[in-house]
Formats: sequence, C-alpha cells, structure tokens
Amino acid sequence: MQDVVSVREANQHLSRYLERVEAGAEVVITRRGKPIARLSPIAATTELSDAQRAARERLRARIQRGYALGGLRANRDELHER
Repeated sequence: MQDVVSVREANQHLSRYLERVEAGAEVVITRRGKPIARLSPIAATTELSDAQRAARERLRARIQRGYALGGLRANRDELHER
C-alpha cells in the first residue's frame, strides 16, 4: 500500500502518515506533483542465531582475557588507557 501526499499535507498531518508507515505502508511525498521523498518502514532487526550468539560470547571472553605481547599481558582497558 502506498500513499502519495503533497509536502503541505505531509507537514500538516505528519503523525498520521507516520502511523501508516509503522503499520507497513509507504508514503511518497510530492512537491508540485513530482515525487521528492519516500517514507518507508525500517526493516525489523533480525535475531542472532545460536551459532552467532556463541561466536559473540567467545569473542567477548577472548577480549576479557587480553592478548600476550612479548611476555607482557595487556588487557583492553590498559591498551586504551589515556
């Protein structure tokens, strides 16, 4: 579903058109009959898979342990100390 409205109409009733966009509609805004902008819903964020979640946790754990640098152990906080 697509609504086509003028800049003036969109300006006067923006919240109405935003509600339509939230419901999945697309709104095209025109100036002097020519399309100039499109309001469309933002795609929903996807959930991480179990494998992605596990990989993220392994990375976080590795960062917490720090990295060996020639016999010295430095952790993330020490590397970014100002």
